Amino acid sequence: MTDTALDLDVAEVERRLLARWPETRIAPSLERIRAVMDALGQPQHGYRSVHITGTNGKTSTARMVEAILLELGSTVGRFTSPHLTDIRERISIGGRPISHEAFVRAYLDVLPAAQAVDRESPTPLSFFEMTVAMAYQAFSTAAIDVAAVEVGMGGMWDATNVIDARVAAILPIGLDHVDHLGPTRLDIAAEKAGIIKPGALAVTARQTPEVEQLLRAHADAHLARLMVEGRDFGLSDRRGSDDGQTISVDGLAGRYPEVPLGLHGRHQAHNAVLAIASVEALLEETIPLDALRRALGSVRSPGRLEVLPGTPAVVLDAAHNPDGARALAAALPELGPRPTVAVVAALGDKDLAGMLAELEPVVTTMVCTRNSSPRSLSSEAVAAAARKVLSADRVVEVDDLADALTEATETASRAGGQVLVTGSVVTVGEVRRLLGL
Repeated sequence: MTDTALDLDVAEVERRLLARWPETRIAPSLERIRAVMDALGQPQHGYRSVHITGTNGKTSTARMVEAILLELGSTVGRFTSPHLTDIRERISIGGRPISHEAFVRAYLDVLPAAQAVDRESPTPLSFFEMTVAMAYQAFSTAAIDVAAVEVGMGGMWDATNVIDARVAAILPIGLDHVDHLGPTRLDIAAEKAGIIKPGALAVTARQTPEVEQLLRAHADAHLARLMVEGRDFGLSDRRGSDDGQTISVDGLAGRYPEVPLGLHGRHQAHNAVLAIASVEALLEETIPLDALRRALGSVRSPGRLEVLPGTPAVVLDAAHNPDGARALAAALPELGPRPTVAVVAALGDKDLAGMLAELEPVVTTMVCTRNSSPRSLSSEAVAAAARKVLSADRVVEVDDLADALTEATETASRAGGQVLVTGSVVTVGEVRRLLGL
């Protein structure tokens, strides 16, 4: 029997997608996704694209690229991953999550091609490959002008890399997913450089000299141009504020003074710089200053140094590697001098010790717990790692995430402090659900 949109809802589509290979199971090849795109008529080539890679900051940068282009009147699609609470977050059209109906329609549009590939390939199409195909198909159906696309992992073999992006944006490259991408920054950079297409313009954040050299060699070999933050564009000034910060930027095409940014932290300021350069590179012109100010002043990035006001305030940050934790630790003092009680749950394949070492100077008490992922470390394992970094009196072990949040909230309230939730996108997403967000 043939499925129709009347037979399915988002929950059923998600169940079917999750029955496929998970995002963590990688078979490095573009053959499957290319076969699906061929069968669909190459929808991903019907609009311009900005392709975004790097170790941290991809989702926030994609949201900023989207916000700027929307303010300029473009119809924009955005693909990001993973999602926090709703699978539809991964596919945004016109600044909003894809509708329930359009999500189901995209699945049904892609399904026959996916089933054909499943029959012919020894490796079935994965969850991630399906969601990429659905996004590109949905963007085509919606007749978007531009797609802002976040790489899932790496770049070269990532399913998103079937787009022919005019602009490649490369955020700082650190150590993460080393079991898939390689043990060194250069190994990882070589994978991420794969999104730089022939004749494209690549904009990169500051990198180590060795990584920059590798990126430049890749760009030169593909007759692409590489523009580097700090040399070709950059952040000239920033100051924090209660609702984010104000930045001044020297772009590729113009200067942008006193731009409000509705996100906290120096790292978000640098992400904004890369977003601005990416849009300039795409449009090949200066961005009108008033439009830029409106776009970045109103931009939000849930779960990324997201501050929920209250008593106590709750800060949600999906940092899940040492570089992300370092950026978080540097930004927290800008929210004000107060005790911070951290709720930490992390996945087993992450460098927990490295994260905890970065957080130790800014955390008063650490409530160690677990999330619902089968990959989650136990609360006992997180607490054991924490006691190697913090004194035992600063570590509390609570097995249930909801109970851990309650413990942290009560402790922070007594101390006049704030609650920080971090360690994993899964952890932050589950806490957002607990808070009714």
